Amino acid sequence: MSWLRGWRERRDARRVRRMGFTAEDWEAAIADWPLQARYQGAERQALMTLSLRFLARKSVASGGGFAVTDAMCLKVATMACVPILKLGLEWYDGWYTVILYEGAFIPNRPHRTDDGVVHGRGPVLSGEAWHQGPVILSWEAVCEAGGASNVVIHEMSHKLDMRRNGANGSPPLHPGMDQRQWHDTFTRCYEALHRDYVTQRHMPVDAYALTGPGEFFAVCSEAFFESPDSLYRDWPALYRLLAQFYRQGERP
Repeated sequence: MSWLRGWRERRDARRVRRMGFTAEDWEAAIADWPLQARYQGAERQALMTLSLRFLARKSVASGGGFAVTDAMCLKVATMACVPILKLGLEWYDGWYTVILYEGAFIPNRPHRTDDGVVHGRGPVLSGEAWHQGPVILSWEAVCEAGGASNVVIHEMSHKLDMRRNGANGSPPLHPGMDQRQWHDTFTRCYEALHRDYVTQRHMPVDAYALTGPGEFFAVCSEAFFESPDSLYRDWPALYRLLAQFYRQGERP
C-alpha cells in the first residue's frame, strides 16, 4: 500500500539522519571493491541511498566478539543492495540482522552429511542465510570479493530465492517472465556444468554451484554481478534471464 511505503520511507529517512553517515564515509568504505565503479551518476546516488536505508532497517551484529566498524557496515550494506537496486528494499522484508564474524565460522547446530551421518556441529562456512532469519558472513570472505565471487551477493541471492518456496533456485519472477523458460534454461546450464566438471573442462562458474539448484542460482548471481562479460559469453540465455530478474545489465 502506498501509505505504508511512504511511512516506511519517512521512518528510514529519520534513522539515516540519526546514523550521521556522509557521502564521503560511504565512498571510503567501498573504494577497494572494484564492482562499485560500474555504478555512476544517478545509479550511484541511488545505490548509496538504498545502502543507508538498508542499515536503517537491518542491524549488523558482531559474531564471536569481532569488532565491527561503521565502514564494515557500509561496505556490507552496499554489496547487499546491488542485487536489489532496481527491485527495492522490500525484497529483503521478513528478516532483520546481519551477523559478521572476523573469519570462517562453524554453525552450532546438527549437520547431516551426504552419507547420512548427523554431526553435532556444521561445516566451516564463510556465509549462510537462514530462512526468515539472519544472514551470517565472514568479514575475510567479504574482503575477497572480485573475480566471479562475492559472499554477500551469494547469501543475499538466497534471501531473494527464499521468498518463493525456499532456496530452490526458483525465486518469484516478475510479471511477463516465463517460469518454464527459467526452469529449462537453468536446468540445461546446470547439466552442462556437471558435464564440464566430470570431463574436467572449463567451467563458466565455480563447481560449488553443483551442490543443488539453490546454490546454482546463488553462484550464477555472483557471476552475473562480478564477472558479467564471462557469464554472458558462456551462457547468454541464462545471463538474459538474470538481467530480467535483477532488472540490470540488459544486453541485446
